[in-house]
Amino acid sequence: MRSFARRASQSPAARPMVESAQANPDVRLSVEQVSYAYSPNPSQAPLFTLEATSFQARPSEIVAILGPNASGKSTLLKLVAGALNPLSGRVLLNDFVVHSLSPRTLGQRIAMVQQESRLLFPSRAWEFVLQGRHPYSRTLRFETEDDLLIARNALAQVGAENLSDRWMDQLSGGEKQRVILARALAQQPLLLLLDEPTLHLDIGAQVDLLGTLRRLAASNRYAVLVVTHELNLAGQYADQIVLLQRGKCLRVGVPASVYQRELLEQVFQTRLTVELSSSGRPRVNVLSES
Repeated sequence: MRSFARRASQSPAARPMVESAQANPDVRLSVEQVSYAYSPNPSQAPLFTLEATSFQARPSEIVAILGPNASGKSTLLKLVAGALNPLSGRVLLNDFVVHSLSPRTLGQRIAMVQQESRLLFPSRAWEFVLQGRHPYSRTLRFETEDDLLIARNALAQVGAENLSDRWMDQLSGGEKQRVILARALAQQPLLLLLDEPTLHLDIGAQVDLLGTLRRLAASNRYAVLVVTHELNLAGQYADQIVLLQRGKCLRVGVPASVYQRELLEQVFQTRLTVELSSSGRPRVNVLSES
């Protein structure tokens, strides 16, 4: 097989992002009073309920969903992705109701980076990234030259072009996460969703990933929604925070307004301090119990 770089080098210019109607160009994502309930069957009480939640995300914004375990973070992310149908309310992406979109259209407009991305078969990094082009394929056919160029550009955007011919199972955790992110970028989405993307990364790789997301959101005008436990990383890089506890949305706003000591101590059941840096970004410190 010819190398990815060689095959893509003669490709035509990448096709621009798919356009869609947008009544309000200032809002990319609008979550309007969305709720959900997990129940084994209709005759039993719900095992978990996500109460009505609302927030918006604009192009180039990063919104972090924070909260302890079992607070509803992943449920909310699945509702936004269209993987779950809300019990009430609606999710709008560029003023289209997400749950009315076809799977093909969802794949072109929303990209999801899961906590774990299993490798179903051995593949090199560039082949893995090409999977992001599947929503654009109408038939079972080989990838086009445009697809190859888009995949190569996606790897370059996350600083992983040098990993192109490496096997996925031979990459470090940080390297693999960058390639997984490149696959999402290859979908050329309007909305980028990430579920605990820093979970298995060391602190250096965490900072690198969040910095990359910040840069990509600004340059490509993605709206980015990140589920995370990392209070300080969210406070440093997010434009808005959605704070959840036991299925309730307690606060939505900029980090400095959400990071109130009493509120965070109540949510995370831990004594802590909150300091504001000269940039106005909050930093959380956990206090010793002694």
